[in-house]
Amino acid sequence: MRKAWFVLILVAVVITAATPASAAGPWSWPVTGPVINGFDPPASPFGSGHRGIDIAAAAGTPVLAPAPGTITFAGPVAGHLFVTIDHGGGVESTYSWVLALAVKKGDVVAAGALVARSGAGHPGDLVPSVHMGVKLHDVYVDPLTYLGPMSVSGFIHLAPLLAA
Repeated sequence: MRKAWFVLILVAVVITAATPASAAGPWSWPVTGPVINGFDPPASPFGSGHRGIDIAAAAGTPVLAPAPGTITFAGPVAGHLFVTIDHGGGVESTYSWVLALAVKKGDVVAAGALVARSGAGHPGDLVPSVHMGVKLHDVYVDPLTYLGPMSVSGFIHLAPLLAA
């Protein structure tokens, strides 16, 4: 039992340490789930890489605005739905491979507002997820630097105590 508590505390410390706050944050997470694919910046503006993070979430999960902003894009790109939120100060967040949109261009959203429903993730992914990107002055940066610590309460499931 003591080992389980140690592991739980260790996980909370690691999650907190891995998500430093930024000057514009910390933001709330758009969905609750583990990051299954991290940020891998390209060597050049048009080079290969992964310009965001993929957060595992069942298809249809509400995708929430992590901070207040204005919707600058909500629609299809090559047959897939995307959303972009302008948070001011040259910071934008993007959400890709979503199943349904809850906003349109020009909408002003508060932190925590529903912007979309999650989809299957990148084409060919085996685990459904939401791709979240963050751009600072049109350059992709690691979204984890904007996100606050994730609550571990969604991952912890305690078994009920049985009566003696």
